[in-house]
Amino acid sequence: MLFPLNPVGQSPTVALEKDLELIEWIDRWGFAEAWVGEHHSGGFELVSSPELFLAFAAERTKHIRLGTGVLSVPYHNPFMTAQRMVLLDHLSRGRVMFGFGPGQLASDARMLGIEAGEQRRMMREGIEVILSLLTGEEPVTFKSDWCTLNEARLQIAPYTQPLPEMAVAASISPAGPATAGRHGLGLLSIAAWHPDGFGKLRDHWSVVEEQAALHGKTVDRANWRMMAPVHIARTEAEARENVKHGLGRVFDYLSHIIPLPTLNATTFDDLIDQINGLGGGVIGTPAMAVDTIGRLQERSGGFGCYMLQGAELANRRATLESYQIFAEEVAPHFQGQLDAPVASNRWLMEWPSATPGMTQWVSDTTGAIRREIQEYERSQPDAVDR
Repeated sequence: MLFPLNPVGQSPTVALEKDLELIEWIDRWGFAEAWVGEHHSGGFELVSSPELFLAFAAERTKHIRLGTGVLSVPYHNPFMTAQRMVLLDHLSRGRVMFGFGPGQLASDARMLGIEAGEQRRMMREGIEVILSLLTGEEPVTFKSDWCTLNEARLQIAPYTQPLPEMAVAASISPAGPATAGRHGLGLLSIAAWHPDGFGKLRDHWSVVEEQAALHGKTVDRANWRMMAPVHIARTEAEARENVKHGLGRVFDYLSHIIPLPTLNATTFDDLIDQINGLGGGVIGTPAMAVDTIGRLQERSGGFGCYMLQGAELANRRATLESYQIFAEEVAPHFQGQLDAPVASNRWLMEWPSATPGMTQWVSDTTGAIRREIQEYERSQPDAVDR
């Protein structure tokens, strides 16, 4: 799951509690990761400090890994970002991951007096400083137009050795893939469902590999994550009906912050058809989700993690059920969990039987019961003696 989207009009306190409970829910059903982003405007994405939110989530979960999806690097002095990262790494006992980005909302940057055209350059500079602080033994001195460090060093090393897992966000531009490759970090493709993002998947990973080779780094497709809007139900008709609750609101909001050609749809069903047809997203059944992820694998050449957009597309009951169905019937196809039970079931069901109308296993069990009854009767005193 990646970043919570909460429709405007509900209590922020309740919305944040629901977000925490959702992470608890998916932790229960075996989801591997939850990523929470940083936003400061718009009233739809309410988490302003993902580190603080994830500290709460870490206390309420057992297994799931928790990532910042993402920290907006230009908004903070990189020394302070590194300090908070290391603290959360210790508090969670190494269960956190750190995703970085330039900041998605131009409205956030505007309030902070940051030019949108400078955000990616600032992100690159900030990530270099953060990595130097985390990995270097020497103090870091750095001066730019947006931050200054004088012989800075962290007072505690990361809990996770040698480093916590880190990744860079990418949508359409090559900025994220280039930075990920340069430093040997993972990649968060948050526009994998988008026609422009889907079309650039192979190009993006090529950029990652090229930059990694140029800078002597190693990258792994297992650390490539893709995000898409998903809602699963037992039937496609049910899934379409469920998302009438929130799909329109979510996409109306997104249309104000990123280009969304899908909103050229003239009807609600047309919008769903376009989401399902673009490549990465799915509003439908478990079988449709399996096919969708398969297309993503084919298009990209392979990746490590499929992330569900954490948006309130349906009401609470249907949302929780969607995640549970995904865990039950979609994820196992890609985790190697189905081969053994399917093979065992086939072996049992298809075993030939010499008894017409009765399986071999029923025949064996019936025979064993009959023998036990006969042996018991033979062991009893003769009726005359009794």
